[in-house]
Amino acid sequence: MWGGVMRENPVKAELAAGGLSFGTMMFEFASPGVPQILVNAGCQYVTYDMEHSGLTEDEIKRQFAYCRGLGLVPLVRPAVKNYATVARLLDLGAMGFLFQMVESVEEAREFVSWTRYPPDGVRGAMFSGAHDDYTSGDVVEKMLLANQRTLVMALIETPRGVERAADIMAVDGVDVGHVGHFDLSLTMGMPAQFDHAEFKSATDRVLRACKDNGKAAGCAVPDVTWGRNWMERGFRMISYSMDIALLGDSLSSGIRALREAN
Repeated sequence: MWGGVMRENPVKAELAAGGLSFGTMMFEFASPGVPQILVNAGCQYVTYDMEHSGLTEDEIKRQFAYCRGLGLVPLVRPAVKNYATVARLLDLGAMGFLFQMVESVEEAREFVSWTRYPPDGVRGAMFSGAHDDYTSGDVVEKMLLANQRTLVMALIETPRGVERAADIMAVDGVDVGHVGHFDLSLTMGMPAQFDHAEFKSATDRVLRACKDNGKAAGCAVPDVTWGRNWMERGFRMISYSMDIALLGDSLSSGIRALREAN
């Protein structure tokens, strides 16, 4: 009988202990070397976006496999919010989910239940596959570890979500309240007005809901200044930029500098 040990989730443990965690988001690039590049850059996690990208399940499964052995925690924003999608991504190796447009306690509880084995949830069983690193071993121990390690992030990006943030973050199994700043600004009727007083008040409310419930507050930041400001406010899970912007900004900056030097 073969052996092996399932991976744990150091990002979830760090956040639960009150620490910081840094990563980035991937929309376009799914080459084998990307996870190693991210680790070399200091990322502790990577969130693969399937909602706004063309990433397929085959590409996602490969990316999850590339993360294995690197200490990089693979997270995913699913294209749709339903049990079948989440269960399949779990079996492919997802170690956490960024659930979009969370607006109610009932919805949050349902999301958590999809990521937990019975009796704590409704996740279906398949073992010795990608999600448990193709290991043998006691399935009860595997289920306990899987339940414990799966990170659940509630993306708050609507006025209704903000209004109910305190109750959503009180749901057992929700680990992170993540502000979706662009969609929140859109649904508040103030597109990209991130300095607007009402927008800041809304994000403060999400932050307070996280703190009051002992949960981590997360955000995606486009630059270092934004990131430092939000960290000073109390956000602890920081997604720095995304693959498209990182390549585009660096390349345009370099080419501009070369042209100006001519």
